[in-house]
Amino acid sequence: MKVAVFGTKPYDQHWLENVNAEQGQPHQLSFFEPRLTLTNLPLINSHDAVCVFVNDVVNAPVLQALHERGVKVVALRCAGFNNVDLDTAKRLGIAVVRVPAYSPFAVAEHTVGLILALNRKIHRAFNRVREGNFEINSLIGFDLHGKTIGVMGTGRIGAVFAKIMLGFGCRILAHDPQPNPELEQLGVRYVSWDELCAESRIISMHCPLTPQTHHIVSHDAIDRMPDGVMLINTSRGALVDSRALIAALKSGKLGSVALDVYEEEADVFFEDLSDRVLQDDVLARLLSFPNVLITSHQAFFTEEAMQQIAETTLANLTACEQNQPIADNTLT
Repeated sequence: MKVAVFGTKPYDQHWLENVNAEQGQPHQLSFFEPRLTLTNLPLINSHDAVCVFVNDVVNAPVLQALHERGVKVVALRCAGFNNVDLDTAKRLGIAVVRVPAYSPFAVAEHTVGLILALNRKIHRAFNRVREGNFEINSLIGFDLHGKTIGVMGTGRIGAVFAKIMLGFGCRILAHDPQPNPELEQLGVRYVSWDELCAESRIISMHCPLTPQTHHIVSHDAIDRMPDGVMLINTSRGALVDSRALIAALKSGKLGSVALDVYEEEADVFFEDLSDRVLQDDVLARLLSFPNVLITSHQAFFTEEAMQQIAETTLANLTACEQNQPIADNTLT
């Protein structure tokens, strides 16, 4: 199958080429650095499939244009699919496949790393020491043991995160339409979103982005949280209203925030903008707070995860080419 791979970074090409070679070169891969958008469609030339990531645009106009070019498959090399118009894909007969489970440990462990760094001010301490400042004033944190952690979403990643925090001796509250019996047996208590907000010292987001969860962390939700709460988002940027975050940080309502995702990240994350002026005023304001820690959508980025993403993506393409079933990887 001829596959146009969009939004390619060196690591994407490395892992996909290596796994494709291991599998006997079943696919002809063409790599393009730009993201898939309506403007970049001319790059597609007799390709059977496109391979995209979280910030590629796969809306109705793009899908219609892909259909007209003979593209039969959209292969997501990620779990989330909020950037794809599934109804249009189904109507046009374009298969959409994804990687529902690569390494839940990667994202869960990064989440814990953000909590530890933010709580103990490790990022600030690192910069101080490099400048010869060995004072510890204002670097005080709190014990995680005994604290209440709110977990929004207990799918594969949220479940792993909850288990890790149980190991720290935390009390876990969770919210999910489908409670996990294993977590319940371990002592996790499922509550409403409102109760989770009201009782949690730390809230960590692990749910998909849907119309129901868009900006679920809003002004109203933050108002229901206790003063000084820590908020972590390693899921999807638009779960959180960024302007509501800024207002709550300015007022002191939020004690600290860590983000690995951001709702307007498409033109910023994964790019080197170090020699330019950041044009996103909201992101620039968030970066100005000493109690905000932002990483550039790297929670998934481990060797194990990249290997699994490449293997599953190419296996999905092979299955589509051979008209084979693909378990829960198929969205249309």
